[in-house]
Formats: sequence, C-alpha cells, structure tokens
Amino acid sequence: MFLGQAGAGKSRLAAAALAKAAEEGWRSAHVTASKASAAVPLGAVASLIPHGVDFSNPVAGFAAVADALSESGGKRWAVLVDDLHLLDSASAVLLRQLMDSRAVRLIATIRSGEPLTDAAKALVSGDPVTRIDLGALAPEESMEVLRRGLRAPVERRTATELHGASGGNILYLREIVLGALTAGTLKNDGELWVMKSGVSANTPLLAELIQNRLAAAGHQALHPLRLLALCQPVSLTDLQQVADTSLLSEMEALGLIEVSLEGRRATATIAHPLYEEHIRMGMSGERQREILLQQVERTRLAGMRRGDDLLRVTAWELAATGTTDPRLLIQAATVARHSHDYYHAVALLEALPENDRTTVSRILHGESLMEVGLPEQAESILSNAYTIAESESDRVAITMIRTLNLFWGAADVKEALDVNEEAIQHMAGESGRRLLRFNEGAMRAVSGDPVRAVMLLDDLEHELDNASDVNIWLYGAMMKTVALALSGKIDDALAWGRHAYAAHVEANDRTLVSHPAAQLNSLIIPLVESGAIGEARRVGEEAFASLVRARASQPRVWMAFHTARAEWTAGHMEAARSWFAEAVSVSRELPAPLAARVSLCGLAASAAILGDLSAAQAAWDESRSYPVMGLLQHEESLADAWIHAQQGYAEQAQDILKVSVGRAKQEGAITSEAMLLTDIARLGGATAEVADRLREIAQVIPGPLALGRALLVEGLAEDDPVRLLRAVDELDRAGADLLAAEAASAASVVWLRNGESRYAAAASHRAATYLSRCPGVRTPIIQRAQPARMLTEREKEIAWLASSGMPSKAIAERLVVSVRTIDNHLQRIYLKLGVSNRRDLSELLTLEKKPKLLYGDGNP
Repeated sequence: MFLGQAGAGKSRLAAAALAKAAEEGWRSAHVTASKASAAVPLGAVASLIPHGVDFSNPVAGFAAVADALSESGGKRWAVLVDDLHLLDSASAVLLRQLMDSRAVRLIATIRSGEPLTDAAKALVSGDPVTRIDLGALAPEESMEVLRRGLRAPVERRTATELHGASGGNILYLREIVLGALTAGTLKNDGELWVMKSGVSANTPLLAELIQNRLAAAGHQALHPLRLLALCQPVSLTDLQQVADTSLLSEMEALGLIEVSLEGRRATATIAHPLYEEHIRMGMSGERQREILLQQVERTRLAGMRRGDDLLRVTAWELAATGTTDPRLLIQAATVARHSHDYYHAVALLEALPENDRTTVSRILHGESLMEVGLPEQAESILSNAYTIAESESDRVAITMIRTLNLFWGAADVKEALDVNEEAIQHMAGESGRRLLRFNEGAMRAVSGDPVRAVMLLDDLEHELDNASDVNIWLYGAMMKTVALALSGKIDDALAWGRHAYAAHVEANDRTLVSHPAAQLNSLIIPLVESGAIGEARRVGEEAFASLVRARASQPRVWMAFHTARAEWTAGHMEAARSWFAEAVSVSRELPAPLAARVSLCGLAASAAILGDLSAAQAAWDESRSYPVMGLLQHEESLADAWIHAQQGYAEQAQDILKVSVGRAKQEGAITSEAMLLTDIARLGGATAEVADRLREIAQVIPGPLALGRALLVEGLAEDDPVRLLRAVDELDRAGADLLAAEAASAASVVWLRNGESRYAAAASHRAATYLSRCPGVRTPIIQRAQPARMLTEREKEIAWLASSGMPSKAIAERLVVSVRTIDNHLQRIYLKLGVSNRRDLSELLTLEKKPKLLYGDGNP
C-alpha cells in the first residue's frame, strides 16, 4: 500500500510493482477507483468478476469469484487499485475476501489525508499489509533526482530553488524542470545545470493540477487563499475576518493551508509554494491593492506588536500605492538589511524620495546594492555620500563600504586601496586612521600580501565592544584569519577565526558586513591546513546552504571555492570539480567575477586529474580572460601543471610549479608553497631539496597534513617504504585520501621491487581502501602501482571463497569450472599477494572488503 499526496509518485511505484509481479508469472489487473465507479456496487472491480456469477446471494457470489480466480491456470492474481480511498464498500469487501483466500495479492495507492470507509479500512489493515508512506523529497533527495534525471550535476542554488518551489513533490518538480527546459531558462553550462531566472509554475499540466487541488475547497476558499498569497504568514485572528473557522479547518485538512504556533500566536501559510504563485497570477492589480490595503489596516488596528510588522506593513503599502512614509521606508529597509534581505532593502530604498535621503540611508542603500551585485550603482551612491558626510565617523563607515564594493564588487583592487589611503590622509583623528589601516590590512590579506596584512591587523582588538566601528572590526577580523593561515600561523588562525565568527553572530544586528556565515570562509583555510579536512567540508557545506538562503552571492562564491579546495586536498576530485564548477557558475552571475579565475583553475586541475583533458583545457583557457585576484594565486599553476602531466610532459609540469613555489615563498604564502612542493614530488620531482623544505614547513605548520606531506616526499625521495607508511598514517588522520593512497601505492611498488611481495600486497590493499574514496583519479604514482595491486574480479572471488576454508573442489562446483582451473587461479593469487597458503590468504584479506560474488548469494 503506497500512501502520499498527489504527485508523490504513488501510481508510478505501484505500476512498477505490478509490472514486476507480471514478470514473475502473476496474472495482473489494474483498476482505478473513482467517485463515479463508487456509485455502483462492485463497479470498480467489475473487470475481475467472471461472466455469469450470481450475486443474488452475495456470500455465494463472492466465493464463486474467489474460486474462479484461484483456478485461473494455476497463476495467482496481482491487482493494482489506484485511489483505493474512493473504492465502494462492496468492492472493498470482495477484495478483502480474495486476499484472505490467497487468490489475489493487492497493490494499492491512497492519497494521504483522505477518509476511508470501514470496508476500505478493513482491506488495508492487518499483518499482511505493508504500508509505504511517500513523503516529500528532502533537499538532498531532490538534488539526486535532478542529477539523475538531467544526467549531470545541478548547481546547488538552482537545486535549492527547484526543491523549494516543488515542495519536494516529485511530480511538481518534474513539471517545473520540463517547463524550464522548454522555456530555455534551465541550461547546462558545460559542468552544471543552472537556472538563469526564477522558478515558474507556468506550465499547462501544473496549472491544471494546482487548479484542481485548490478547487477542492470550493469558491469560498478563494478569498483567504488570496490574502495568504499576498501577505503570509497571516494570523488566524486576521484570517477569521475573511473566512469562518469551519472553512479554514477544511482547507487545512485538504492540505491547502498550514497552521502553526509562533509563541502564543497561531499563524497560517499556504501549504505549497506553487499554490501561492498560481493564486497571485490569477489576481488583477486592483484586486491585489484592495487586499493589501485591507491587511495594512488590520495590522495597524492590532497595534503592530510583532517585530516584523513594520517591515511587512511598509512593504504592503508600498506595493499597493507606490509610496509610504519616508521614515517608515528607512526603518523597514534597516530591518530588511539586518535580516540579510538585500533585495527587499534595495526596493524599499529606491522608493525613498531624494529629499528624504540621509547619510545613513545612503550607506545602507550602497551596501545593499553591493550585496545584490550592482557595484557601479553602489559606487555612485557611496561616493556622493562621502562628499556630503559631516562627521569623521560617517566618512570612515562610507570608506569601508565603498572599498568593499570596489574591491569585491568591481574587482578594482588598486582603486580600493587608493580610496582607502586618500581617506586616511584626510582623517584628523588617530582612531579613524587606525580603523582604515585595519581596512587596508583586510584587503592586503587577500590580494597576495599576507605578511604585510598580519602586521596591519596585529593589534585588532580581541573584543568587538572595544571597536568604534563594528563593520571594519568584523571585516578585519575575517581577513586576519586568512592572513594568519596563509602565512602558516595555523593555530593562531583557528583560534582567531572561531572567535571572529562568534563575535559576528553576536553582533549580527549591528553590522553592515555580510552574513555571519561569510566569516566561515576564512576559517576553512586553517581547518584544511591543520588536517581537519572533514570538519572543513562540513563547515563549508552548512555555511553554503545558509548563504544560498540569504541570497548572498559574493560570499557564496568563495564558500564554494574554499569547500572545493578542501575536497581537492582530500583528493576527492569529483566533489572538488563539482564545487569549483559551483563557484564558477555563481561568479558568472556577478558584474565583477573576482573568484572566476582561481575557481576555473581549480576546475581545470580537478578535471585533469580525472582524465578529462578537454574540459580541463577549456577551463584553463577561460581562466586567462579573468583578472588575478591575489588570494591563493600561486595555486592557479596547478591547473597548467596537471594538464601538462596528463599529456606526458612531467618535467615541464614540475618547472611550472617550481616558478610558483619561488613566488609563494617570496611572498610568505607558506600554505600554498607546501601544496605546490607536494605536487612537484607527486609528478616525479621528489628530491632531497623538496623534502627538506617540506620538513621545515612541517615544523612551522602543526597537524597531520603538513607532516604527512613531508613524510610522503621524503619516502618518495629515498625509496623508503617504512617512511611512506608513516605518511599514510598521518595523511589518513588528516583525511587526505588521495595522498594516502599514493603513499601506500609507492610503498607497495618499492617492496615488490625488493622482493617483499607480502608487504607489497598489504600496502596495495591499503591503497585500494583510500582509492575507493577517490573515484576516477589518474595520477602517475597510482598508475605506476596499478599492475602490482589489482586482482581480477574472478581472482578476488576465488580468493575470498578459498580464504573462508572452502576446498578447491567445492569452489569448482560452485563456479562451474574444473578443479585444475581453481588451483591455477590460486597459484596466481598467491604469487600476486605474496602468500603461500590459505591461512595467510585469510589473514591478508581481512584488510579488504568482501567483493560481490559473481554467482550465488555470497555465502560460502
């Protein structure tokens, strides 16, 4: 029995179950219950009743039907009943008797929330009944459905919007996607499917489905639904002024509205986002104005007691009339901004008359324009605000937002630094100059000068309350974490980064700096370098989801990039490629795609290691068209190097990386230097000089990643398998799976060359465990070790059966081959794995997961 709302996939799954039964030899029948068939007893199942059965005696008639079906060629019946909740009582009683007599196996669908007759309840109750509830898809399930249906990954923001619009209903999701494909608003950019405009329910089938759903409550439900579509959430008190309680209860039972408690106040919302859009589309402008103004009046009469009533009333009045009290506009925009609703804040401030604009409103307007990706408009407003600002504190605040906009929005690093320096020169007070030096330090931290940045940010107060400008403190605090991490002061970076995030959360209602989750961008870098890659991944994924909900594009780009870099360090190249592609996709939406170059380079490097050289070359070529950011710029050369390496030019690849190593070392970017040196060694350049420098870095940077890298390169340089396995242990602790796999593979090759085949096999099996977490990767170390590591699938199967104690004769009978064939296979297995008997084979295979056996159920 499949239960779920309309569109949950009940009928599709039930039909698949019926088809499976038919494949297995059952006779099948499919009937659909309806209100029309329910008017006639046995009308729904008439097709199952043999000709001539007399129902003048219902008991005898039902028995005759059961006997006839039971004698149908020795085959039992599988019967699918769609919409069983509409089944008439007589049909339900007959089906129950057929089930009890084992003449029929019933497959049924029921729409959630629908009432059942007593006969239908009896039909779907009892031990033989298996109930499968089909709820709404979770966000991650929607993303997977989209990936499989579109046969390529979907941008996370797009997947989030599609899931939100569909409410997790798989039928609605399908129709929205088909409509977007037809309209050309959902496109593949070469890596990801991306929605280029808002989600729309404007497809014929969706409109019909929604209209039928809304019609279930009758015409009288239209007025409360319209009010909710324009003003939700609406208190039940307000809603009861336009609809009686019994109607609202019916609407809730039908799944049209949802009622929830917010403190002691009951509020209602429309149950599905698509219903809201459909209802809005059906209203004239005049009708919308009337409803909005009525709700404005109700809220004002109630005293506007809720915290967000000011924002809501202002927005309703503005939407209805195009104007409202200027003081209310500024207050409402401030509320919207501090809720990170930048688009709403811009709309409110655009409506503010010129004569009513203040320095505060201009700062707010410019900052909101920056956040929604309109840097030119933001600069125009902010530069004008600076010229008319009367106080030094206002000029500091304006300079801070203006340089943020120039640096991150317009990608004009030089202009941002020049504007900041000019403001410093015109500051009369030491406090203002000091704050703007913090601002300079923040910019230098991510433009290739981390050492200078640390010096400028060194005396940033540890307590936010001591800072005269909250925004500059938080911005400086964010970039101080970056500067500390890039210069190798990882413990300091971790401690400071956590402190800065906590301070940002606490001060969120007092700041114009972006969403608190943006602060976590800087924390991911030291988490990765300290060897806490798993934590870095979790922080990145959760923060990215928060930034998607906040529609904060600029910090979302960098969150995707830093999460991608964490996956790159782990060696999970498919995940890294997906996150780098996410960063590229979001970057392309922005007027100044500051992160595009470094993200495209990451995408190119990931694709190269996965063997997709055409995609790697395309991403690398495109990256050259974007400006250099400065942040982690030396790591961009990894793309060029890995493309060369995969084309067979390993020495040129090493030379490319050596140039970047020199520049990174000169600038004090020690974390980038460590990554680049490690990859020089992985590409064949493991020398004593490289190993010594990585050992020096490991003494500066604490944690298993730096030490593991140093041990890996030392082991490669000296052909030392013991040191390589020590590297495996450290890299395993860090979560650097690909580097661990390479260290174990290299150890296997050395031991095999030295005639230590058993040790080689053990290391090879350990490498396989790590490689299973890095699907698709192709690196020189892995490829060199491949022949020494792998058993064939048949050899794995025979090895497992033999290690369990099964004799060769029994294995031969099971696999339908000769005993001699089994013994020959075993000899090759012993030779490959460096063992001489089944006991040693059994001990060795405890290191490896049991393979799926080619025959039988896998139980020896």
